[in-house]
Amino acid sequence: MPVVSQPLDFDRLRRRGNAAKKARETEDKHTYFVGVAEARYVLRKVFRIVEEQAKKFDLDPLAHQALIQIYGSPGMELQVNQIASRLDITPAFASSLVRILFNKDLISRRRDERDQRVTFVSITRRGREVMDAIDENVKFHVDYFVGQLTIEERERALSILMFYVGAKI
Repeated sequence: MPVVSQPLDFDRLRRRGNAAKKARETEDKHTYFVGVAEARYVLRKVFRIVEEQAKKFDLDPLAHQALIQIYGSPGMELQVNQIASRLDITPAFASSLVRILFNKDLISRRRDERDQRVTFVSITRRGREVMDAIDENVKFHVDYFVGQLTIEERERALSILMFYVGAKI
């Protein structure tokens, strides 16, 4: 039976984060690694759910990640080298992913008018529809998974993620 999701207690989250941060600087880093383990578990589980749903739409997980980066960019358009950077892959590999997505009519390409070596990639209407459908499927599974987590597990994971991005609460 799923755990009823409780609201986060930000004071407790702050204390948990500070304890993990302190533990990282000591000889016994157990408290820190408890949080790291929880954060890695949550991220891996959610990423696996997302990857499984993308595969149902015949999308390789990395190609799906490229689509996320394009769709999620402010102008829904990125240069191929920006996609490579955001995915931490080579520009040649990013170019291959772009070709695959283009052949599936999920993105469109255009050359920069001033520099023909630069290719801009934007998501198509079909690409948005596929991304929205994947997200709808992901939502159901992630909501169920998160509902299984205790408040302590959620706070441990969040405290480490916040630490990683330098958030101060």
